[in-house]
Amino acid sequence: MSRGSQFSSQICQLCANICEACATECEKHSSHHEHCKKCGEACRRCADVCRSMAS
Repeated sequence: MSRGSQFSSQICQLCANICEACATECEKHSSHHEHCKKCGEACRRCADVCRSMAS
Protein backbone atom coordinates (compact mmCIF):
# COMPACT_ATOMS: atom_id res chain seq x y z
CA MET A 1 0.00 0.00 0.00
CA SER A 2 2.78 2.40 0.88
CA ARG A 3 4.30 1.85 -2.55
CA GLY A 4 1.03 2.44 -4.34
CA SER A 5 0.53 -1.09 -5.65
CA GLN A 6 -2.35 -1.49 -8.04
CA PHE A 7 -3.30 -4.64 -6.10
CA SER A 8 -3.61 -3.07 -2.63
CA SER A 9 -7.38 -2.83 -2.73
CA GLN A 10 -7.77 -6.41 -3.92
CA ILE A 11 -5.42 -7.71 -1.23
CA CYS A 12 -7.30 -5.84 1.49
CA GLN A 13 -10.63 -7.17 0.20
CA LEU A 14 -9.23 -10.71 0.18
CA CYS A 15 -8.07 -10.26 3.77
CA ALA A 16 -11.55 -9.04 4.72
CA ASN A 17 -13.10 -12.13 3.11
CA ILE A 18 -10.69 -14.42 4.95
CA CYS A 19 -11.42 -12.71 8.27
CA GLU A 20 -15.17 -13.02 7.66
CA ALA A 21 -14.78 -16.75 6.97
CA CYS A 22 -12.76 -17.14 10.17
CA ALA A 23 -15.37 -15.23 12.17
CA THR A 24 -18.17 -17.37 10.78
CA GLU A 25 -16.35 -20.56 11.73
CA CYS A 26 -15.47 -19.29 15.22
CA GLU A 27 -19.02 -18.17 15.87
CA LYS A 28 -20.24 -21.72 15.30
CA HIS A 29 -18.49 -22.65 18.54
CA SER A 30 -18.86 -19.41 20.50
CA SER A 31 -21.75 -20.62 22.64
CA HIS A 32 -19.53 -23.36 24.09
CA HIS A 33 -16.10 -21.73 24.07
CA GLU A 34 -15.29 -18.22 25.22
CA HIS A 35 -12.07 -18.14 23.21
CA CYS A 36 -14.06 -18.82 20.03
CA LYS A 37 -16.36 -15.92 20.83
CA LYS A 38 -13.37 -13.61 21.28
CA CYS A 39 -11.77 -14.89 18.10
CA GLY A 40 -14.96 -14.28 16.11
CA GLU A 41 -15.22 -10.74 17.43
CA ALA A 42 -11.58 -10.02 16.61
CA CYS A 43 -12.01 -11.42 13.11
CA ARG A 44 -15.07 -9.23 12.51
CA ARG A 45 -13.13 -6.14 13.61
CA CYS A 46 -10.24 -7.11 11.36
CA ALA A 47 -12.61 -7.60 8.41
CA ASP A 48 -14.08 -4.14 8.98
CA VAL A 49 -10.64 -2.52 9.00
CA CYS A 50 -9.54 -4.42 5.91
CA ARG A 51 -12.71 -3.37 4.08
CA SER A 52 -12.14 0.27 4.97
CA MET A 53 -8.55 0.02 3.73
CA ALA A 54 -9.77 -1.51 0.48
CA SER A 55 -11.92 1.48 -0.35
